Amino acid sequence: AKGMSSHFTWVNRSKESLTLDLKHENAMLILKKLLLNADVFVQNLAPGAAARMGLTPEALQATNPKLIYCNLSGYGEDGPYRDKKAYDLLIQSEAGLLSITGTPETPSKVGISIADIAAGMYTYTNILAALLQRQKTGKGSVIDISMLEALGEWMGYPMYYSMDGAAPPPRTGASHATIFPYGPYLAGDGKTIMLGLQNEREWALFCEKVLLQPELATDVRFDKNFKRNENRVELNAIILKIFSAMTSEQVLAKLEEAQIANASLNDMHQFWDHPQLRARERWHSVESPNGLIPALLPPGINTAYEYRMDKIPGVGEHTEAILKELGYSQEQISQFKEKGSI
Repeated sequence: AKGMSSHFTWVNRSKESLTLDLKHENAMLILKKLLLNADVFVQNLAPGAAARMGLTPEALQATNPKLIYCNLSGYGEDGPYRDKKAYDLLIQSEAGLLSITGTPETPSKVGISIADIAAGMYTYTNILAALLQRQKTGKGSVIDISMLEALGEWMGYPMYYSMDGAAPPPRTGASHATIFPYGPYLAGDGKTIMLGLQNEREWALFCEKVLLQPELATDVRFDKNFKRNENRVELNAIILKIFSAMTSEQVLAKLEEAQIANASLNDMHQFWDHPQLRARERWHSVESPNGLIPALLPPGINTAYEYRMDKIPGVGEHTEAILKELGYSQEQISQFKEKGSI
């Protein structure tokens, strides 16, 4: 994005950036001084690494009892996997997500860093809960977030589906594993649309108003969802043959008329220009080191306040300002720079 990392651009809006090389004694002293009045400290070093640097909850809370200390790691602060390296795709694999994602022949990763995001969301909610608790107790607390456990919580449906040795949901590509038809279909213009049926009433409407073959609704091969699942290949062939005579817009129009849930299979460029986001004025611009960047407003609309949409900082952009807030002089800051502490 304008020469910046897409991940950096995405996650750093409205933040201040301070850089410290903690191998330098001065940098460690700066960090500890910063933490004297901090509300929250989040660290995602390998388990044990922060402790080796003297950044334990006990040490930091001794000088700031109200500090909320949050550890974020792949597998948590204890257990046999404690020291195992963890990256997003590896956690997707360990949590069983890959086993239910992809085609029957090949497992597939999720297209975004879902394990990282899950861990971030539970870090966020645990910190909010800890802040509320601190209002009552006046004391900080220690939080231990595991990427595996965070993504595991989101695996609840397939996990319980396969409880007590039951067969897990099969890999069915972009189609639903147990509801059919519910997935992608190619239209005559080469574009793909998505549709989803939820009950037998919608199945009858789909046959009558979209496929124009009302007799299919009572066909013994397809008259119940479990039968449609068993006969996916036959039913798919029928649907694709009918859709091949229509453009994607015509198929979507018929689905809308029949009140059948549907969607366009958009790429990233189409999402940038999504009419719903434009109509709701969700796109704003924020400053960055390389100029204005379009950014979506945070999800949700609250009538009581407007969301902050501050700039994306450059790496270390606020280092001097933060050090001055901590009471360091310009001469000291210059010395820190010369030594490589900041």
